[in-house]
Amino acid sequence: MTHFTATLADTSAGSPAQRFVSEDGVINSRPRVLGGGSCINAGFYTRASDEYVLDVGWDLEAAKAAYRWVEDVVAFHPELGPWQAALQRGLMEVGVAPDNGFTFDHIDGTKVGGSIFDDKGRRHTAADLLRYARPEGIDLLLRARVAKILFNVGGRRARSVAHGVVFHDSRGRMHKAYLNTGRRNEIILSAGAMGSPQLLMLSGVGPADHLRSFNITLVLNQSAVGQGMADNPMNAIFVPSPSPVEVSLIQVVGITHFGSYIEGASGSNWANPRHQGSGGNRRPPRNFGMFSPQTGQLATVPPKQRTPEAIARATEAMSQLDDSVFRGGFILEKVLGPASTGHLELRNLNPDDNPAVTFNYFSHPEDLRRCVEGLTLIERVIQSKSFQNFTYPYFSLEELLNITAEFPVNLLPRHDNDSKSLEQFCKDTVMTIWHYHGGCQVGRVVDAEYRVLGVDALRVIDGSTFNASPGTNPQATVMMLGRYMGVKMRDERVRAEGLRRRKL
Repeated sequence: MTHFTATLADTSAGSPAQRFVSEDGVINSRPRVLGGGSCINAGFYTRASDEYVLDVGWDLEAAKAAYRWVEDVVAFHPELGPWQAALQRGLMEVGVAPDNGFTFDHIDGTKVGGSIFDDKGRRHTAADLLRYARPEGIDLLLRARVAKILFNVGGRRARSVAHGVVFHDSRGRMHKAYLNTGRRNEIILSAGAMGSPQLLMLSGVGPADHLRSFNITLVLNQSAVGQGMADNPMNAIFVPSPSPVEVSLIQVVGITHFGSYIEGASGSNWANPRHQGSGGNRRPPRNFGMFSPQTGQLATVPPKQRTPEAIARATEAMSQLDDSVFRGGFILEKVLGPASTGHLELRNLNPDDNPAVTFNYFSHPEDLRRCVEGLTLIERVIQSKSFQNFTYPYFSLEELLNITAEFPVNLLPRHDNDSKSLEQFCKDTVMTIWHYHGGCQVGRVVDAEYRVLGVDALRVIDGSTFNASPGTNPQATVMMLGRYMGVKMRDERVRAEGLRRRKL
């Protein structure tokens, strides 16, 4: 848990996180590690609401069984420290009721959710679910990067059929893997909201004009691939604390009636204190986590001036600050949905490179309204009696907004009225909460069984299929969907095999 932001700040070739910056200027990360986003995220575990499950068309009882299957391995009940407990009480004090205690369920009010960090702060990930696998039934290739899907095109069949993949190993050598013969054998693409639409396009399934501009052989003109991209905007207020705070990631959530979720994180996971070096008073370079010049770069500097030298100077300046300056936590709000959407396009033919993605944060007025209401609620929590031990009484909300606006969280310019206009503050300080989704949505790119429309033997099963982010955090639902669809596909094959044998 304490190394959460260090992983995101690692931009080396061997990092499990691959940074990308959206065309909106917001810094984000995508995973490149076994276990996907569960290996690099903030760990909060919570189910989607029953309404969400039913609206998507999933069987409610089967979905709950799949959630439980995941939770038996990766989900834990976090113990709240004083800062998180104060946030919980503060939310209740300002009317985010009832108090639902600890629960995995999505229920209006204030609750303590699950965590994929155990009581020792160790992360458990989707990769842990491999303990359920039959070793003789699965081959797992580490550091194998899929480059494209292979299709049989033309011939007697009216539709193209996926029949293999091209991938590269850790040394860059190319390999091909093919499906075995059999009508029910198929390829399942689970490369995430960035990777799945990107790979479909690289394989010839996507908007015809866009693919032709890269000289990609068209397999299927599918204009909806890459469309409907969305990322839940996050805005936060930093609250300096006169009292020590624990290291915590998201544990408490306030689920409001107006469509904003209030959460918080505290301690040195945002701005890691310096540690004594082995050589006397020498100290290693300080990592300021998400809000460091290394991670956020310099939001107030024009893009061409954000040089490595400028970043180094900013890092040195911040390193001279006393640790107490960074003592405190962030109370944040995430917008439901969101209603604003964008699109994804290829930059080049390299599957390892990030595509270009635009989320269009706050382009829909409903998202901006919810952000403002969420920040107004956070102000009341900060001023609550429950939170008074973790706030300085002489800091006004305007001053807190000014402090927060100085953090280099994105590449957007700041405005003089950031502390006067909550609408402007929302737009200028928008961050990701790593809940991006879309690009291969149900009803547009895949059907209700997650089969890619217009081709055979290919499904997409991951967050790229979501039309909206489920609940306050999608990771539980992404893992649940894998189990849910796995059971469904297995049962279909068992029934089909039984029918075939009866016919014999």
